[in-house]
Amino acid sequence: MSEKSGEYKKPLPEITTESRPFWEGTTRHELLLQRCRRCGTLQHYPRGICASCWAAELEWVKSSGRGRVYTYTATHRSQARGFKDELPYVLAYIELEEGVQMLANIVQCDPARVAIGMAVRVVFEDVTPEISLPKFAPAA
Repeated sequence: MSEKSGEYKKPLPEITTESRPFWEGTTRHELLLQRCRRCGTLQHYPRGICASCWAAELEWVKSSGRGRVYTYTATHRSQARGFKDELPYVLAYIELEEGVQMLANIVQCDPARVAIGMAVRVVFEDVTPEISLPKFAPAA
């Protein structure tokens, strides 16, 4: 990737056969989870089999996009390209209403105001024509 101003400077996710439906959903600003057709378990991150019963019978379902901060860390120092321009930033595990946890950034919030248990909702950052990153903001 070139260094032109305005281009996304952070690493981009690798889109695999298993994760492609998830990333196609994010470009439509939909947060998708996998559900096992055999046992009903929901899961995230995308994979080819159910992490609960090992069945390969998975389907994609739309998440509400709402959840709560399970745990988080605020980063105040970084020299990494793309990250140092956004200091401080918060990386958190979000427990979605559906019971699945997801690692994502908390945005639109002063890092000092983030708290465990804080209600959040998904927002999307369109970083390339093919990639929209799910992030979370305080729920209104």
